[in-house]
Amino acid sequence: MRFRIAGIGTAVPDEFVTQDDAAHHAVETWGSGAGRTATIPALYRRSGVRTRHSVVLEASTNGEPARQSFYQPAKVGPREGPSTADRMQCYEAQATDLAVRAARAAIDDAGLGPESIAHLVTVSCSGFSAPGIDVGMIERLRMRRNVTRTHVGFMGCHGAFNALRVASALSEGDAANYALVCCVELCTLHQQYTTDPQQIVANALFGDGAAALVGGAPESHSNATASDVNVAAEASVGQNGARRHVWHVLDQRSIVLPDSEDLMSWRVGDHGFVMSLSPRVPEMIRGSLRPWMADWLADHRLAIDEIGSWAVHPGGPRILTACAESLGLDRAMLETSRQVLARYGNMSSPTVLFILERLRDEHLSGGNRQLPCVALAFGPGLTIEAALIG
Repeated sequence: MRFRIAGIGTAVPDEFVTQDDAAHHAVETWGSGAGRTATIPALYRRSGVRTRHSVVLEASTNGEPARQSFYQPAKVGPREGPSTADRMQCYEAQATDLAVRAARAAIDDAGLGPESIAHLVTVSCSGFSAPGIDVGMIERLRMRRNVTRTHVGFMGCHGAFNALRVASALSEGDAANYALVCCVELCTLHQQYTTDPQQIVANALFGDGAAALVGGAPESHSNATASDVNVAAEASVGQNGARRHVWHVLDQRSIVLPDSEDLMSWRVGDHGFVMSLSPRVPEMIRGSLRPWMADWLADHRLAIDEIGSWAVHPGGPRILTACAESLGLDRAMLETSRQVLARYGNMSSPTVLFILERLRDEHLSGGNRQLPCVALAFGPGLTIEAALIG
C-alpha cells in the first residue's frame, strides 16, 4: 500500500459555543430538574474542550451566551428533546454544505479541479439521508457525473481510516486516478436529556465538523515499498509555487479487542443517537495498545520510539493519557491532538484529519513534526485503527 496525500481541507459551522456556556445551557435545558446542577459543569470542565462549533447555533458565545432554539427546555418541550426525525431533518439540511466546504478546500490544496476526482468516498455516523451528501457534493462541486461513490456509514470515530483503505484500493496503479475522502459529522444533533454520567460526558465532548482528503497512487513509481518508510518523499509544487514534500499512507492495521463489545456503542434511539462510553475504555487501551503497535511497527523495521509524530484521535483527555502511558510518549507528542480537542471538541470521524492537517503543515513549513507519523483512532468494538504515514 502506498497512497499519496495530495491535499487536506477542513471546515466547521460558523457559530461556536464556549464550554462554560454549553454547560450552563445543559443545566438550563434539562439538568436543573434532574438534580445535575453541580455535576454537569464539573464534567464539562474536565472534558479538555474549550470551544465547539454546532449547526444548531444561531449566534456564538461573544460577551453574551450563544443562542439556539433547537433544544428546548424539558419543562416546555419534549421531555427527551427533539425526535430522531427532527434531528435527521436538520442533518439533511446542513451536512452537505459542510462537506462541500471541506472538499473544496482539499481539492484546492491539491492544486486540482473537481473534474480530476474519479472516486468519492464519504463518511458519516451522525445522520442518514438518501440521496445523500455524496450526490449533493457532485452537484455543488460540479464533479464528473460518472464519479464512483462509496459511503462508509456508522463506523464511529475511526471511519476516516476505513475510507482511506477504500480510496487507496480504488486509486491503486493510476497516478491520475484521484480519490476524494470526505468525513462530515453533526454530532451536536445528538445531545441527550439524561442523568447518566457517561452520556453527560458524551454531551460535553462532541462537536460538528468536516474534513476531506484528496489522494491517489504515487506520481513516481519507484521501487519503494510500504516498509521503506525512510525513503525520500516525492516533491510537488503547491499553489504558491513552492516545492514541498508529499506525505504517503504506507500501511494500515486494524484490530477488534477481545471482550470489549460492551465498552463503546452508538445506537439509534427515538430521540437521537445514543452513545455509551465505559470508563474502562482507557484501561483497555492502556493494556492493549503497546504490544499490538510494537508488533505492527516491527513489520516495517520500526520501533515505537522511532515514530516522529503521532496523530491520535482525542476521544477524550483520559484516552489521550492512556495512549501516552501505554506507548511511553511524552506530553509534547500528543499536544496537537489536545489542541484540536480543545478548539473543536471530538468531531468523530473528521477529527484525525484535522490533526493530520496541522502536523503535515508544521512539517512542510520546517517545524519539528517529523516522519514517520502514526495516526490512531478508536471506535465501537472496541476497535483500534492505525495508519503509518511516511
